[in-house]
Amino acid sequence: MTNETEITTRANLTCPNCGTEQEAEMPTDACQFFYECTSCHKVLKPLEGDCCVFCSYADHKCPSMQVEALG
Repeated sequence: MTNETEITTRANLTCPNCGTEQEAEMPTDACQFFYECTSCHKVLKPLEGDCCVFCSYADHKCPSMQVEALG
């Protein structure tokens, strides 16, 4: 069981183009705007309103959004 105040720095990112799921390390000091899929090589960009590719396509929000949610 994880502590609710623990910040997750790894996420499973799913490519919206080919559906490939890939584990990736999220930066803790900045938002990541681009990510190249390891399978189809499409460069992913955040959806409108999201700060980074992890907030758009991953199973965890980026660390800065996790911190913000903690209040």
